Amino acid sequence: MTVSHRLTAVAVVCGAVVAGVVVGLLLVAPSGSDPAASSTGAPSPPPGSSRPVPVDPDVAAVEVVGKAIAAAIVNHDATAFGKLTCAQQSSADLAELGRKWAAAGKVTATVPDPPVVSGDSATVTVHVEGVGGQKDTPFPLRKQGGKWCVP
Repeated sequence: MTVSHRLTAVAVVCGAVVAGVVVGLLLVAPSGSDPAASSTGAPSPPPGSSRPVPVDPDVAAVEVVGKAIAAAIVNHDATAFGKLTCAQQSSADLAELGRKWAAAGKVTATVPDPPVVSGDSATVTVHVEGVGGQKDTPFPLRKQGGKWCVP
């Protein structure tokens, strides 16, 4: 596979992940919500936050990324989410994601369970709740250059 094909494949996967996040948030967004009424406060502590600290450094690192994803969702901060991706996102894509998150209104997001890590890949599930309902979204992660990121 050429470098050009790999970059195209990475871009397609990143686009799919961002689209999945948007769809998940739209499913829990109240209809007709007022984006101006959204809060930019810090996420509330997750239920079960008394869970023991993971011993495996990769599990701990993936959980940190998961909590950063949850914070980006709650704060409608697409730029922060973009920093968690393996490939750089376009400013237009991030702006569109930010608009969709803002339209979702106030939501909470938590990482209720420990992530699942297998080698250089992992999954962390983010639980999002809004007026329109709740949704658990599994985020695939990959270890790239010693850092965990959303592919």
